[in-house]
Amino acid sequence: MKAIRYNRFGAPDVLELLDVDIPEIADDQVLIRVAGTAHNSLDAKIRSGDLAGVIPVQLPHTPSLDVAGRIEAIGAAVTAWHEGDEVIGFLPIVEDGAAAGFVAAPADVLAAAPRGVALSDAAALPSSALTAWQALTEHGEIAGRRVLINGAGGGVGGYAVQLAAALGAHVTAVAGPRSHEAVRRFGADDVVDYTSTDVTGLDPRSFALVVNLVTVPGPTSPRLTELVADRGAVVTTTFPVPGDPSRDVDSVALFVRSDATQLAELAARVEQHALDLNITGRYPLAELSRVHALDAAGALHGRTVVVPDSE
Repeated sequence: MKAIRYNRFGAPDVLELLDVDIPEIADDQVLIRVAGTAHNSLDAKIRSGDLAGVIPVQLPHTPSLDVAGRIEAIGAAVTAWHEGDEVIGFLPIVEDGAAAGFVAAPADVLAAAPRGVALSDAAALPSSALTAWQALTEHGEIAGRRVLINGAGGGVGGYAVQLAAALGAHVTAVAGPRSHEAVRRFGADDVVDYTSTDVTGLDPRSFALVVNLVTVPGPTSPRLTELVADRGAVVTTTFPVPGDPSRDVDSVALFVRSDATQLAELAARVEQHALDLNITGRYPLAELSRVHALDAAGALHGRTVVVPDSE
């Protein structure tokens, strides 16, 4: 089968398209014929070596944490799935990923793929939608309250805006001009253009939840906390943002976890046309190095799907 691999950490050009063996599966795994995967900035950080001390992948490594595809074989201990089932999943971070024709996946991380969308496109859902869902639902009640999404134009941000609006929050989306139309369509009540407005200049103590999805300068972090109302929370997926114990403001450094139950709920929302996959680009597997380079240049927004050649 064809697979993208890298034998050393480094820039996007370390990614190579190679012929490799189809993986064998353990008793608790299934073999998936990959219909699509999706680019994730975490894949790029792992590839660069920046996270080598935190996420110890073995080289050579196949990237891409999101998968959508059909089950080709099941392990001896697997009872929940059958050959031919169409599934999606957020794969274990330290194992080989889905930038390949086939991938071995733990059966318990999978959910049924949403019907009504192309199977390859369903790969856009798992990691980013799970990140948004966990940021919004696990750190306080947001219905009827104000929520700030800093980085609303990205893959996680697009889902966060949609889900926060669906959960009944008043959503303020911080995004660049190219994303304004999309975030309004996704349900943002207010849109802040970060290219012309300093987000930390918004009304202090006015948001029950601040979700920070972008890297912010060190001096900016405490000012984000000042935007949070008493007994609120700031959730960040990048650099730490301090809390404020004097006001009972929690600070949460979120590292998304795979959760098949949550993923199934998110897939149901896609089926019900209540969650847009927010796909802004599709590329063949052979161009994954280009996708990583575009990410490094800040040229990606929304979700980018990568499709292997049929074999």
